[in-house]
Amino acid sequence: MRELPADMVLPEGMVPAEPPAVPVVPRDAATVVLIRDAPTGPEVFLQRRVTGMAFAGGMTVFPGGGVDRRDADASVAWAGPEPAWWGRCFDCDPALATALVCAAVRETFEESGVLLAGPDATSVVADTRPFADARKALEKREVSLAQFLAESGLVLRADLLRPWAHWITPAEEPRRYDTRFFVAVLPSGQRADDVTSEASDASWQTPAAAIDDWRQGRRGLMPPTWTTLADLDEFDSTAAVMAAERTVEKIIPKVVRRGGKLHVILPGDPEYTTAAAHLDARPDDEVGRR
Repeated sequence: MRELPADMVLPEGMVPAEPPAVPVVPRDAATVVLIRDAPTGPEVFLQRRVTGMAFAGGMTVFPGGGVDRRDADASVAWAGPEPAWWGRCFDCDPALATALVCAAVRETFEESGVLLAGPDATSVVADTRPFADARKALEKREVSLAQFLAESGLVLRADLLRPWAHWITPAEEPRRYDTRFFVAVLPSGQRADDVTSEASDASWQTPAAAIDDWRQGRRGLMPPTWTTLADLDEFDSTAAVMAAERTVEKIIPKVVRRGGKLHVILPGDPEYTTAAAHLDARPDDEVGRR
């Protein structure tokens, strides 16, 4: 597993002084890493979450969000790998797999205007502007994804997505998500925008440039975002990304306090098996000897 930078820290308010006695049950969620080819290599679509949001306010993230109960509607028009295949990729049952893929498509449309759907199993919408009102209705939960697709004569294109990663929020945090990460290429003719109330700005960047912005203090990145960017930086085209063979393993980070700051540690770190919570702090010199 990729090692996190030693200077990566979490905002102090992200973890309470007294973590929950019983860890909060994480909510299922889906995140989609949109990619496109550029002269300098693949670029990713990134959004800076509005400061003050309950979860990850001010941080730079990929589009995504929690699963809505209606995302599990099995009547959704579907093209591509069946839910059972997605369930094997993400180690879940077909019903949850259906909900995750639907949430991925819905959240991507809501937050970026990119619609991974088309009139049939071999085409994709090139201009999403005619669906602007439907996008607002989805955001307000006035319609479900299945309803929107049926009324618009569209088919969900599950084949445009690839499984990428699976992260679960550390047990020390009060808001937790069980998030499956997908990758998808920006469909030809479509554009990703920043027309969402959840982001203060949005832009395309190469993974290396986004990581450099984090290093220079211009972006805040959480471990899953940084790790995904670092992984994608190894590819020279979107075709290579989409063709990559990934074994998706569940990653549950832990949080420790070092030098008065909150650090995330991942499985494989020497401290991982002994770290119970960030409140179990040790003197800095003891940490340094491990």
